Amino acid sequence: MNRSTGSRTVLAAAATMTAAAVVALPGTAQGAVKAGHAPQAPASLTVGDQARPLSVEGAPRFGWRPRDVDPGEVQSAYEIAVRDASGKTVWDSGRVTSASQEYVPYAGPALASETTYTWKVRTWDRTGKASPWSRAASFDTGLSDGQWGASWIRRTTAESDDYTLARKDFTVGASPVVRARVHISADQQYDLRLNGETVDRGPAFEYADDLFYKTVDVTSRLKAGGDATLGAVYHWYGSGQGRPKGEPGLLVRLVIDHADGTRQVVVSDGTWKVARGPWKTAPRRNGDGADWVEDVDGTAEPLGWDRPGFDASSWAAPQVVGAHPTATFKHVHGQETSLAYETVHPVKVTKLASGALVADFGKVIPAVPVVRFRNGTAGRHVDMHAGYMLADDGTVSRSKDDNQDTDLTYGYTQRDGDQTFRAFTYEGFRYFEVGPGAGIDPEDISAVVQHNSVDRTATVRTSDKGVNAAYAMMARSALYGSQSQFLDTPTREKGQFLGDAVDTSTAAMGAFGERRLTRQAIQEFIASQARYWPDGRLNSVYPNGDGKRDIPDYTEMFPGWVWDYFEQSGDAATLAQAYPVMNAVAGYVRRYIDSGTGLVTDLEGGSGQYKYGIIDWPATMRYGHDMDTAARTVINVLGVDVLNATARAADALGKTDEAAALRKEAGTLTGAINAKLRRADGIYIDGLKSDGTQSTHASQIVNAYAVAYGIAPAGSREAIGSYIAGLGMQMGPMTAHRLLQALDDAGRPGDVVTRLTDTEGPGWGNILARGGTFTWESWDAPETGQSFSHPWGSTSLVDVQRSLLGVTVTAPAGASVRIQPPLSGISGATGTIPVQRGDVGVRWTRRGGAGQEQGVSLSVDVPVNVTAEIRVPARSARDVRVSGPGGARFTGMQGGYAVFQAGSGRLTFQSTHA
Repeated sequence: MNRSTGSRTVLAAAATMTAAAVVALPGTAQGAVKAGHAPQAPASLTVGDQARPLSVEGAPRFGWRPRDVDPGEVQSAYEIAVRDASGKTVWDSGRVTSASQEYVPYAGPALASETTYTWKVRTWDRTGKASPWSRAASFDTGLSDGQWGASWIRRTTAESDDYTLARKDFTVGASPVVRARVHISADQQYDLRLNGETVDRGPAFEYADDLFYKTVDVTSRLKAGGDATLGAVYHWYGSGQGRPKGEPGLLVRLVIDHADGTRQVVVSDGTWKVARGPWKTAPRRNGDGADWVEDVDGTAEPLGWDRPGFDASSWAAPQVVGAHPTATFKHVHGQETSLAYETVHPVKVTKLASGALVADFGKVIPAVPVVRFRNGTAGRHVDMHAGYMLADDGTVSRSKDDNQDTDLTYGYTQRDGDQTFRAFTYEGFRYFEVGPGAGIDPEDISAVVQHNSVDRTATVRTSDKGVNAAYAMMARSALYGSQSQFLDTPTREKGQFLGDAVDTSTAAMGAFGERRLTRQAIQEFIASQARYWPDGRLNSVYPNGDGKRDIPDYTEMFPGWVWDYFEQSGDAATLAQAYPVMNAVAGYVRRYIDSGTGLVTDLEGGSGQYKYGIIDWPATMRYGHDMDTAARTVINVLGVDVLNATARAADALGKTDEAAALRKEAGTLTGAINAKLRRADGIYIDGLKSDGTQSTHASQIVNAYAVAYGIAPAGSREAIGSYIAGLGMQMGPMTAHRLLQALDDAGRPGDVVTRLTDTEGPGWGNILARGGTFTWESWDAPETGQSFSHPWGSTSLVDVQRSLLGVTVTAPAGASVRIQPPLSGISGATGTIPVQRGDVGVRWTRRGGAGQEQGVSLSVDVPVNVTAEIRVPARSARDVRVSGPGGARFTGMQGGYAVFQAGSGRLTFQSTHA
């Protein structure tokens, strides 16, 4: 599906989200089914896409999954009830006629801060039957800046790499503990301890005037009348990509509610004690992410410092910056995202002749290495090295070219006895070497992998092993590139670049139903415009350590990304928040449309090789693209997408006049592109020179973009598809998703498979053939020293889902989907795709070869409150037999498919034509 065609379907659905698009199928087989069972109780309750949030700010936004055993069912109404801890009803929505089941806003009286509430929901089906109430779910409200009652504290030091230990002893009140929460914020990283155990870890890579805080449930860890100790390691290490400089600081508030109704509060203030952490002074790992080498002195660690009874009389009082909020730390807000941690062990450990141990974790992981020294010797220093490659002698390569110009050294000085080294800051690596004489065994080496926490996972398996391997690598790369931000790489820059975020977010939404990190990233780039760009641009990296910085085509990607998020999620509030920013981006593009040519010309922004647009990256991935053009085709195509995406948003928000004006502008720019940026044979060229003459180069990227973004007239797509297929792979991992999309739109699913699986030429198959386990920054990364862990190459997993499994979301929140197996390329696929309203299941096989009976078998499982357009390969409807409760309504023939419409439930389609 090209973006232009899809937009018409989506807009029609968006305008009727709570009505015809999802409520009923008049005249269908589903509509004829007699009234059956009442719905089952709703399940999978969430607030803001979280099952149990602890810091809800503003009006909660409720979500759930309606359930029903009857086919073709929808939700016709809902009722939500919210209660406080005493069981008193705070708000009851009453019966609301609506199909909405996502981001439904609370509309009752103001909720108290730092308070637990329960809520439940029930639904009605299409015949008016009510479900039972759901099981109750809970959420906690957060707190405002003025409610902390705590001070920012820090250790007085001029160190550029500051590890500080902070502690506070207290006694828990005598009455039983019924609820206890710790709120914490730190600039820039923290490890929160309670009575010697870590209860939370987190980064706060935001600007000091707009930080995150996390809330942790510690109810089960506190005993009435017992001594207790709050401890924290905070780490501040200056600026880097994705990390504003800020200032060191720690803010803590512990709230304990007792059975007798009393509330006990422990906060960070001048009564705490602080000391330097046991990290030695060490060099930076590189100049981009600007992490520091970790060299820990085990002999300097104050054992038991985070437990009751420790003598901290020699520790210093902290510097009190001031009560929150301060002039520097102006605002903190609850973080919706969280990190998941998993301990993994090497798949192989090799002992070298030197006595060193080399652990192979089997794939590149974003992790902290962990080594247990069971029999340490005081003063013995152990050198350790992580890396991506092995040297010829079997050691972990220290080459900068092999490790993204990053020093992945670690060090540890042992004390006597049993102890464990665990690094504080994650890096990306596959291999880990522990130097000789460390006194360890292979089982003493492990690592803790971290990534953004996700709740759902798509499953996709096709008849082609190469496609399956590529998909698995892309899904893993998308997950591992999703940290507290979307990263360009977990090793070198570790920054949230806008173009990278768009790519990885798209993959994560497809592979994991991801929502919270995408929403956070969108809001961060919204903030970048307010902080830096009154002319409508967006920062190319945000948050960031080097301030104001942009790349024109990254700015242009933003509106389409926001719309894609809305289409996947149905989150109208975030769309409304982003709309003024999208409009400002449209204004930015509009200002550079030349009145003579009608084309976007010299779109201001960027510098060096990014000036006027990055096009593709690294530079070798441009494959000869003509950068000496003023009106660049890629920039103009993206300009059309800016206008179209903003128009779609305006329509969805009820701004019909604005939508019409934007759509008209998009049509005018499309006309100029087709008039001036094509050769006589209809193939697109790279742009116009400053003197108005056409570039003589017709790159793959400009032609793929023209098809994928719906610029190319329908009659020319077949010829353009043939042209781009003939070029093989001449787009980098950053943009290759659009190549696969264009090939599919041009009716060439076989070429999609070829590009995914080719082991000889550039592409995912070649990465796998050369031992790669994570998508690369460029197809030539081994030759050019580029990153071996760049998740922007993961985006094409959505093409596997859409082109080969055959599932495409066609209305916001997944209220409608299209299921369309390809006509060629593979012989079968099975999978489950997590859309907002449930999991869409598909299994299809193509049978028969030359001289054999041919046909296609297709089984689908559509969630309640979702409608599906199902396309079955056929010459006519007579080729297709439909089985399953409710059936499906035939709506016509299109492009070699019999098209059916169906509601929820399981159906099987048997076609005698393949």
